[in-house]
Amino acid sequence: MDKNVKVKNNFKEIIFSLSAIIVLITIVVAISFAAFNYLGTGEKANTINSGIINMSYSEPDNGINLVNALPISDEQGKLLSGSLNVFDFTIEAEIVGNATINYAITAVKGESTVDDSAIKVYLTKVNNNLESVVLEPTKISNLSVTTGSESYQPSSGEFILFNDSITNSITDNYRLRMWVSDDYTISNGGTYTLRVNVYGTSPAL
Repeated sequence: MDKNVKVKNNFKEIIFSLSAIIVLITIVVAISFAAFNYLGTGEKANTINSGIINMSYSEPDNGINLVNALPISDEQGKLLSGSLNVFDFTIEAEIVGNATINYAITAVKGESTVDDSAIKVYLTKVNNNLESVVLEPTKISNLSVTTGSESYQPSSGEFILFNDSITNSITDNYRLRMWVSDDYTISNGGTYTLRVNVYGTSPAL
């Protein structure tokens, strides 16, 4: 074979080999870059934001009591006023980042001598002395009860007055009223006590 032809063939093989190596390096670099970008995106997506939820109230205890109360109508109950007849409290939630807070207002029965079916509760939200209804007059016996597995993580056996999810910081003022239902016969008076709790949690994104 002619030396010139052989040199040309060897040169072509070298060029082909170099071209193949360059293509292979390019593919490896491209794959590595794609993997780096994917991992970076994943790290950002795993960022967990949180929120804070607090409850404050204007009474010495976080609850409301009925002592020797007589049955009244819903119309009368919704107009109850004064520190002995209503329980005012405030929920403040501070959102950090793009968080969602699941929260619930619950009530726990304290020492009582009257049946749950005898007592009605009525929850409103107060804004500039104007009230909007959150929970219509409802018998305690008809309220849902927590199981302990809810996302807002309450104890089990608590009566649910209200629950919601929020994505913005809030300061909400609530007013709870409680009375003896007018369809209940009570002869010697009695007592009924509710303690109000607020639970909140920010689920992981």
